[in-house]
Amino acid sequence: MIPMTMIGKVRRMFHRQNKSVREIARLTSLSRNTISKYLNMDVQEEPKYQRRSQPTRLTPFHEVLVQALSVDARRPKKERRTAWMLFQEIKAGGYDGCYSRVTDFIRAWRQGEGKAVSKSAFVPLRFELGEAFQFDWS
Repeated sequence: MIPMTMIGKVRRMFHRQNKSVREIARLTSLSRNTISKYLNMDVQEEPKYQRRSQPTRLTPFHEVLVQALSVDARRPKKERRTAWMLFQEIKAGGYDGCYSRVTDFIRAWRQGEGKAVSKSAFVPLRFELGEAFQFDWS
């Protein structure tokens, strides 16, 4: 794909300056097929490009991190591993990326899936009338 400015330049040369496709191809160093394609299509907004998702250096370690994070989510807060500890573990396993990528992954996991894994602290108590008593000794 060529930039929108070049498409405008090609269309202007063809429609306003009455230049041929061959002459435009020679002036812009584009192929005649490309010029014909952009002259025939209805261009109103800038073309959008599809990016391929490529695996990162952290991708092979996603399973290890998710497993460690889900185990840690069930542990008491003092016993949980920090992001630095998890980084050191995967680094020993062969990860050669940076620490900030690991913390970004951990933060995203905790905000998304991590909330579902963690245990709830409130346990509602239901008793029939006269079945149990509660006292406040303060």
